[in-house]
Amino acid sequence: MSSTMKAAVYHGTRDIRIEQVPIPHPRDGEVLIAVQRSGICGTDATEWTNGPVMVPLHHRHPASGHLGPMIPGHEFVGEVVDSSGELAAGTLVAAGAGVWCGRCDRCAEGRTNICRNYYTLGLNAPGGLAEYVAAPARTLRTIPCGLSLDAAGMAQPLAVGLHAARRAGARHGDSVVIIGAGAIGTLVLAGLFHLIHVDVTVIDLPGPKLDRAATLGAARTLSAHDDVVAAVLELTGGRGADVVIEASGAPGQFETALRMVTTGGRVLAVGLPEDKPTVDMFSLALREVTIDSTVAHVCDDDLGAALDILAEGTLGPLLLDAVISLDDLVPRGLEPLATGRLDGKILVDPTL
Repeated sequence: MSSTMKAAVYHGTRDIRIEQVPIPHPRDGEVLIAVQRSGICGTDATEWTNGPVMVPLHHRHPASGHLGPMIPGHEFVGEVVDSSGELAAGTLVAAGAGVWCGRCDRCAEGRTNICRNYYTLGLNAPGGLAEYVAAPARTLRTIPCGLSLDAAGMAQPLAVGLHAARRAGARHGDSVVIIGAGAIGTLVLAGLFHLIHVDVTVIDLPGPKLDRAATLGAARTLSAHDDVVAAVLELTGGRGADVVIEASGAPGQFETALRMVTTGGRVLAVGLPEDKPTVDMFSLALREVTIDSTVAHVCDDDLGAALDILAEGTLGPLLLDAVISLDDLVPRGLEPLATGRLDGKILVDPTL
């Protein structure tokens, strides 16, 4: 094996370069993975267009203190090539990417996604937009036999959607509205149907995204061009929806969610708007509406379950937009994602 690898290196706003960098050396508890697929998401696009926000320009190695290049990519799958006994070489694995300490109070509660010492490969430490990545073995799950790499490449974002679905607090038979049918809204929808039987209405602009939501089982879809608050109130006999999940991050949509939720209902914030929402606290208090949020996923609860959902064979093909090379990361990946020209997921194959 060569001592260097091809990787996407983050240098700042609109500056990601494909370079040769040293192959990482796994530490205790880590394995070296030959990356087969690495997805990109809205966070990656935001860091590219407006960063650095979460992603540092350099990564300081925890043991040596050596400053190295920062490699994005927190949605990756691949083959174990150096396991140090943790996993057999040749095993195909999906990465959760989030790393927890296992010692703090939040970890003791099982909320490892908000560990006091949490960090994420590809956001806070070198990630999977490279030929190789070193990852803690406990953040990995074996890819089921027969599941394609393209489908498995969506396991980490689906785990995030599944965790969000749990956080929504919906109960059997509830009326649920999801605002936003992009990739994350679709993943939350799939997570809901995996967990519970609910009546789901999905809102977005007319087109392929709403068609996909209907295919996955949404009871109905609504065009965002219409008066969606009035439509939801009519559908629910004037009560409003039991749970509203705002997954678009579009301007004004969090306020829309609050207007269409029932008294005593729940609103889950998934999408991250650029501008701060204006919240009607008077109405919120009088109707005792619960607002909740969600971040990342709980690896032990969500990553294996996400692989099981993908193994059913429906979701992956519906979500996949294209598989591209590292050299095409910016023109065919980050640029169209940042400008809203993608309806599905882009996966990078570093072997191309």
